[in-house]
Amino acid sequence: MDLFAKCFEWTEAKELMASGYYPWFLPLDETEGTEVTIRQKRLIMIGSNNYLGLTTHPKVRQAAIEATRRFGTSCTGSRFVNGTLAAHLELEKRLADYVEKETALVFSTGYQVNVGTISSLINRGDYVITDKDDHASIVDGCHMSFGTMKRFRHSSMHDLDRVLGQIPEGAGKLVVVDGVFSMGGDIAPLPEIVALCQAHNARLMVDDAHSIGVLGGGKGTPIHLGCNDGVDLVMGTFSKSLASLGGFIAGAEPVVHYIQHHARSLIFSASMPPGNVAAVFAALDVMIEEPERIARVNHIADYMRQAYQKLGFNTGPSQTPIIPIIIGGEYATFHAWKALFDAGIYTNPVIPPAVPPNQSLLRTSYMATHTDAQMATVLEKFEQVGKQVGLI
Repeated sequence: MDLFAKCFEWTEAKELMASGYYPWFLPLDETEGTEVTIRQKRLIMIGSNNYLGLTTHPKVRQAAIEATRRFGTSCTGSRFVNGTLAAHLELEKRLADYVEKETALVFSTGYQVNVGTISSLINRGDYVITDKDDHASIVDGCHMSFGTMKRFRHSSMHDLDRVLGQIPEGAGKLVVVDGVFSMGGDIAPLPEIVALCQAHNARLMVDDAHSIGVLGGGKGTPIHLGCNDGVDLVMGTFSKSLASLGGFIAGAEPVVHYIQHHARSLIFSASMPPGNVAAVFAALDVMIEEPERIARVNHIADYMRQAYQKLGFNTGPSQTPIIPIIIGGEYATFHAWKALFDAGIYTNPVIPPAVPPNQSLLRTSYMATHTDAQMATVLEKFEQVGKQVGLI
């Protein structure tokens, strides 16, 4: 059989394109954060992870420009060889201090942090235990390791206890959970997870990609929930609140040092470009200097969540600026997405396997820079479309 036969036979995306309901890879002609232009159409953006609105902040832009002028556009090598700048090391110290851990290590993307950290730590005979709603990068890291992956029902402490109890007592164990789950917008019950990890002699890693800049005064979920000392590794990304590209892992120095010398995604990938490094520095400065941004994005989230619920929409378990509008069927989700797009509102349709069967949804997310007028328009259009397509 021809290896490419499946490529020629797969038609789902092209069928969506032909129908006008294809929602992915849409090119943004212009973006100002809260509004974007796609094919000369202006839309309010409620599908971004730019939680603090810092991608267009003058200090962040200027820092990236100045670093690029000084160092050029690329380091042209991996961190392992010629790609480490003094700025990378300075940023690692700054990040470790910020999330209150001993040391940190910077990768080129958040995805690489998870696959590199997990695959380097989990060897034959070890076990990695994940929440069923964990991000795909965590799952991929587990698959790339030589250990055994176990999963527990979403945020079920009873099931986590059961899974941990079935693992051989002498085996190495790493529990990995999202701090904030990227589809549901709910917060992991970290204090309870910490207690179970300690009871079963397991280590704990928290993916805080959607928490940095949002919870704990911006420092993330473990600090927000008062259990940072019980979390062994904290992962964060720069492509959300920190308005750049890259990611980091933070924890005890011997553990991070081991990851640094064993994570293939770090050793065999080019390092973060200077402009991206400088942008993270500037974003951290703004987060500290302008804490009102963190308060604002959470205020908007609470307001919009309550407003959606009042209109009759199902917002699931959301507790953060990620607010899903749960619809159920895939066709109904695409229909609602298209109607909102035509009405000038940008959302993200999410279908299986990214969510469980019959749980398709519109993922909405909010920025500190959204205005009250924009939020009023979003709610007006959601009400119109919700009634039009029979959601409310």
